[in-house]
Amino acid sequence: MVYGMEIEGNKKIYDFESVISRRDKGSVKWQQMYQWMPDVADDVVPLTVADMEFRTAPEITKGLQEYLEDNILGYSIPTEGYYQAVIDWQRRRHNFEVEKEWILTSPGVVSAFYAAVRAYTQPGEGVIIMTPVYYPFFGAIENAGRKVVRNPLLNRADDYTIDFKGLDHFCRKKENKLIIFCSPHNPVGRVWTEEELARLADIVLRYDMIIVADEIHHDLIMPGYEHKVFQTLSHAVAERTITCTAPSKTFNLAGLCTSNIIIQNEVLRKKMSDALGSVACGMVGTLGLEGCRIAYDDAEQWLDHLIPVIDRNQHLVRDFFAANFPKITAPLVEGTYLQWVNFKALGLAPEELEKFMREEAQFFTDEGYIFGEEGEGYERINLAAPTKVIEDTLDRLGEALYRIQH
Repeated sequence: MVYGMEIEGNKKIYDFESVISRRDKGSVKWQQMYQWMPDVADDVVPLTVADMEFRTAPEITKGLQEYLEDNILGYSIPTEGYYQAVIDWQRRRHNFEVEKEWILTSPGVVSAFYAAVRAYTQPGEGVIIMTPVYYPFFGAIENAGRKVVRNPLLNRADDYTIDFKGLDHFCRKKENKLIIFCSPHNPVGRVWTEEELARLADIVLRYDMIIVADEIHHDLIMPGYEHKVFQTLSHAVAERTITCTAPSKTFNLAGLCTSNIIIQNEVLRKKMSDALGSVACGMVGTLGLEGCRIAYDDAEQWLDHLIPVIDRNQHLVRDFFAANFPKITAPLVEGTYLQWVNFKALGLAPEELEKFMREEAQFFTDEGYIFGEEGEGYERINLAAPTKVIEDTLDRLGEALYRIQH
């Protein structure tokens, strides 16, 4: 038996059921929960920040332990093994042919956002985002003295689509130079169709835009959907695209601080490399590089077992609200492990909803408003937790909802 995994015949059986307390272990979301409510019950698990509540894939744990036995943790650069693992993963999982020279490393995709804004725009110029969207997009733009240009997604009964008319309007303006695009989309969970991506590509090429494609969740696609890497649409599209990937969401390795930034265009790649280097973000840690290699080379079966767990959890959430509180809607996720739940029917202002969730329900999720004003009235639920955790969380919420409605 390998820690966290059993072998049954030739089939690996992984542990996605153990509930592991991360109290006093430096977890951002756990410490945040205790700051909000110091006396929270011991069995409450936060479902906020997008990392998982599962044991690390045993292949990764074992591989890193073996690596530590006979390696020195000094300054490191990517190995040939690391590069080949990234290349093979993208080919195998996404039919994306990557060349070694295209790959840059950064401590995270957020670091890449910050670097890209500085690399491809000038102060005062506009960067287009599609709200509600991953909140570090805002910080990357504003921190650099650039202008946030919102092109909100069209929302029809919680079915989100891209506003192509609005996008065309903003891209036509000469002062807007860059698009940061989330695919799959966080927080609404859309996996964009090839037709949608083609329409986006047409606008990018028509107005000579540069696009940063945040595809960090692109390995986490639910059954029945297929993700297409934006850069693979055409050579012309690839020449305008910065593709941001990482093992951090896929294998829950955010703490290893390693991302793979893939840029075909040599000029754009040099600008990004210079921007990362200017803030000392061009080098990542030894264990991050090796953890990435091990994950891509050895832990693929763990991912294949994980996705059905996420899918089971999202159906549990949807069915809970449909059966008990049908005015609260929880559409199924197409990609990511983050479910976007509409609580507007409660009629609470954002600060009231936040207070109710934390103090009355001990329901710790990410508040929708942090993703932009379009997210007010929503909660983003992290589904990457043992099913028992999801059930217990919904039970607490259900009791609190019942109390305020009766």
